[in-house]
Amino acid sequence: MFSLDLLLDAVVIGVLLGCFYGAVSLGLSVSFGLLDVPHVAHPAFLVLASYAVYFLNENYAVDPLVAGLLITPIFLLLGLAVYRLYYETFEKRGSDASVRGIAFFFGIAFIIEVVIILQFGVDQRSVTATYIGKAWRLGDIRIPYRLLVAFAVATALTMLLTLYLSRTFMGRAIRAVAQDQEALRLMGANPIKVKQWAFGIATAVLGIAGALLIIVAPVDPTLDRAYIGRTFCIVVMAGLGSLGGTLVAAIILGVAESIVLTLFGASWAPAISFAMLLGILAVRPQGLFGRRS
Repeated sequence: MFSLDLLLDAVVIGVLLGCFYGAVSLGLSVSFGLLDVPHVAHPAFLVLASYAVYFLNENYAVDPLVAGLLITPIFLLLGLAVYRLYYETFEKRGSDASVRGIAFFFGIAFIIEVVIILQFGVDQRSVTATYIGKAWRLGDIRIPYRLLVAFAVATALTMLLTLYLSRTFMGRAIRAVAQDQEALRLMGANPIKVKQWAFGIATAVLGIAGALLIIVAPVDPTLDRAYIGRTFCIVVMAGLGSLGGTLVAAIILGVAESIVLTLFGASWAPAISFAMLLGILAVRPQGLFGRRS
């Protein structure tokens, strides 16, 4: 039976879940929101990071969060390489790069999924840590520590990335590259190298986000399919390139999903992201925190 306590519990869990959604969407907010790269392989890289964390945790007993930090430099290099390949193959050749780029990134996502299946099989994988499986009680509300970890890390990631983009020369160059590449050249910066570095950062963030993904719940090789729509919805709802807006939009979505799950069951929850996206874009086509063009 529905009660106020049940609603409060759904809201609290939804906020924490939304922060987790924000963490897994931050990289896409940079690659798609700022760089206009159709990075549909973003969730596949996310799942790949989760399996890398699983490997370190299972074989070397490394804490999942520490493992996420360890693989971050590797994912930075991976992002640099993938963008260079994308640029040389598609973006450099014409204005239809986005259309062909979608096929390029879908191909990468498929390759990642196959590699994971060949290496780890199709079974779900999970990690072990002292904070997984435990919960903190706030009155009648039971809050899993794994969601509290996701909340803290997502907030820290958003703050650090926002500070980097607003307080450093390269960060300001990343924000400028999508608006006026010619002006950026006059400042002495190479727009292509700036975009490559930005894409590398967007991929590096997935090292931590992948750790959160496998901390929150077990993963399997096809899990990226569940996040491709959700992450793009969050980034578009927030307004392209708005990192703080990405976190807020993710929290709104997390609360909405949690309430729908509580009231109507799990079958309705996946549809809520697209329903909210259509509703928000009908009122604000530029997103919640986007600027009118």
